[in-house]
Amino acid sequence: MTRVVVTGAAGFIGSNLIAGLNARGIDNIIAVDDLRDGDKFRNLATRQIADYVDAADFYRAYAAGRYGKIEAIFHEGACSDTMEQDGQYMMRNNYGLSLQLFEAAQAQGTRLLYASSAATYGGSERFREEPACEAPLNVYGYSKLLFDQVMRQRLGAQLQGGTAQVAGFRYFNVYGPHEQHKGRMASVAYHQFHQFRKDGVVKLFADYGGYAAGAQMRDFVLVDDVVAINLWFFDHPQKSGIFNLGSGRAQSFNEVACAVVNTLRAQQGHAALALDDIVAQGLLQYIPFPDALRGKYQSFTEADLSALRGAGCAHAFADVQTGVSRYVQWLAQNA
Repeated sequence: MTRVVVTGAAGFIGSNLIAGLNARGIDNIIAVDDLRDGDKFRNLATRQIADYVDAADFYRAYAAGRYGKIEAIFHEGACSDTMEQDGQYMMRNNYGLSLQLFEAAQAQGTRLLYASSAATYGGSERFREEPACEAPLNVYGYSKLLFDQVMRQRLGAQLQGGTAQVAGFRYFNVYGPHEQHKGRMASVAYHQFHQFRKDGVVKLFADYGGYAAGAQMRDFVLVDDVVAINLWFFDHPQKSGIFNLGSGRAQSFNEVACAVVNTLRAQQGHAALALDDIVAQGLLQYIPFPDALRGKYQSFTEADLSALRGAGCAHAFADVQTGVSRYVQWLAQNA
């Protein structure tokens, strides 16, 4: 029976991955997380797993071979707060533990599918998986980049030198169900849903970085698509490397706001509105760009999917209008 590990199992992407594995009939899963934030249990309550192990105990125990034969590890556990300034904490969690896990996985012939981040690109204008494009703006982005760099050094440019598959995924702006515990780091769609339900208005940053108000653009990717790509690589153990995981299409924050507002309006029996009308009716307001983010903010991201497509993955990604509408409908039923 296939046995896998998911770290960060009670988190946003980890819990959705477990749901994806369960949908395939895979429930021999060791879930690893830190539940000091006890409410995260809700993300696991409807999942089928074989065991739960605290993150403080797992890494040493796995390295010691305590869990027997593991087919693959989906490594989602990390500090994902891009505003965290404690570099020692960030490097220990995102780099040190990941390296320890990689070394143990290679020694045991376990495949490693891990979460990297589009934050590795920082202020770059190009988003291709190569050093010339990598310029992180914060220690979070650097912690993810350093692990990617070491993977390249250890295993070669295409990560083909190890005894088992190693695939890293540079997640762009992921949104979708089960991110409620992330607080300020939850997606803009999540925050706007709650803003509109509470106050009848959504808020976005005003002009910044040469972009008009709300016109900054990101590659927004639905968590269902993130799960699908992870499982595609799980199905293709011969495919290793570092891959962008975004939709491949930059869309504006204004487009997200329109999708949120119009989906909620439709539920109330109201017709969809264009952006100008949403703003004119006061349903979308722009707030000053915060000083704390100046120089640390990506105003534009767009995943170059050449490497992913070159690996043979032809998955079709949801656009903002489709994915955000689906997510808002889910939130309306579950929030």
